[in-house]
Amino acid sequence: MIQDIQLVCSPEEAASYQKHLPLFARQAGVSPNQINSIQLLNRSIDARSRNIKVNLGGRLFIDEEIQPREILKPDYKDVSSAKRILIIGCGPAGMFAAMRCIELGLKPIVIERGKDVKSRRRDLKAINRDHTVNPESNYCFGEGGAGTYSDGKLYTRSKKRGSVKRVLDILVNHGAVEDILVDAHPHIGTNKLPKVVENMRETILHFGGEIHFDTRMDDLILKGNRITGIRTQNGDVVDGEALILATGHSARDVFELLHRHKIDIEAKPFAMGVRVEHSQELIDKIQYHGQERGDLLPAASYKLVEQVQDRGVYSFCMCPGGFIVPAATAGNELVVNGMSPSKRDNKFANSGIVVAIELSDLRKYSKHGPLAGLAFQQETEQAIWKAGGSDQTAPAQRLTDFVKGRTSSTLNDCSYMPGLHSSPMHDILPSHIGDRLRQAFPKFGQKMRGYYTEDANIVGIESRTSSPVRIPRKRDTLQHPQIDNLFPCAEGAGYAGGIVSAGIDGENCAEAVLSYLSN
Repeated sequence: MIQDIQLVCSPEEAASYQKHLPLFARQAGVSPNQINSIQLLNRSIDARSRNIKVNLGGRLFIDEEIQPREILKPDYKDVSSAKRILIIGCGPAGMFAAMRCIELGLKPIVIERGKDVKSRRRDLKAINRDHTVNPESNYCFGEGGAGTYSDGKLYTRSKKRGSVKRVLDILVNHGAVEDILVDAHPHIGTNKLPKVVENMRETILHFGGEIHFDTRMDDLILKGNRITGIRTQNGDVVDGEALILATGHSARDVFELLHRHKIDIEAKPFAMGVRVEHSQELIDKIQYHGQERGDLLPAASYKLVEQVQDRGVYSFCMCPGGFIVPAATAGNELVVNGMSPSKRDNKFANSGIVVAIELSDLRKYSKHGPLAGLAFQQETEQAIWKAGGSDQTAPAQRLTDFVKGRTSSTLNDCSYMPGLHSSPMHDILPSHIGDRLRQAFPKFGQKMRGYYTEDANIVGIESRTSSPVRIPRKRDTLQHPQIDNLFPCAEGAGYAGGIVSAGIDGENCAEAVLSYLSN
């Protein structure tokens, strides 16, 4: 007999097979000796009370031969001579689109402006150590996209857009641990994800796809309402039957290219703010009600939201046991983001705390049309860069000083490797962002006692939460309304917000391409 059981147990019981075996057996009404194996199905922490519990789901093999976990293994085909599909961008959307194309019998031609995942490391080291930003290879651009070296979180709410399990299964097939199929908030980690990305690349190449690194799309070749190919920065022409545009939220030149060709794009709401960093020990004590975390509980995370002056102020990309990293894509801009290694064992916890930006906030930039949000974003990043000293040193302030409007005489230790410069962030940030943040932080402190403290830093600026531009597409066919064979995809086009949702959208676009070609 095979039986699925849900259990509520202590962290100690959840961590030990010998301890949770009798609990599962009792719930199933059988002897522990009858259970040949327990396959974990789901796991989540319930820390709402001092009596912390773990919700544990298991599949019990009772007097039954153990069966392996059901993990999808796609049927990839040799597409060496198949129809060529251009995919611009080798982030999660582009890679999942490419692998789905191979399943469907189409040949993906992936164009990536950045470097392969290993070569990117040298450029990331240069940002952190030398303050040198390579505009083509950085935390945003390169194989695997922004998620590869900025955390690798896999949690998504996009349940209706496609199969989350399918995306997770494919990641497991390429080297991710099976825990991501179990945990409520799965996470691969920045130290583990590069190898998974390499394995995905090998799948694409092995079955006849192509990936071109250090290759930037500089122009589109249009014939009527169709794209016949692209022109690279070297003047080379690459042809294809359709184009999946999966460039991510930071490829500003792509938005400008579309606008120049009078291909419809539109400004969309987004969010901007700061990174706030506490000690992980403090966040653990707040979230675990003063208890020591020990080895059985994960580094605690949090989620906060508050309405201030008709705008949402909320936590974004919270990184327990993580680092703040420099995520600029140009040398005269400063952007920060967060990441965590797989063990989440760094001594700091950081999170974006951001303010919703509505189109009504961008009237000053209306001359830029659909690029208004992009212009505001860029101008603010350049101002922050100057405030930090015109390099990748980040302007920062103690949290309480920021709220009280005074420059910090000293700053707390911080994980941000290029370094911090004490700055009056309360004056530097645009007022409609800074004022709302200053009102929100004390309210967050009421929700999480100890959160609002002088022992935390704010570091600016967190500005790449999502694309400030949406590239429209038809709801049913995913085609651009003007260009029949252009398929705007994932985060850069305004249709995804993370690794899993981007992967799902990439697969959906590949399927839409096949439907278009079939018709």
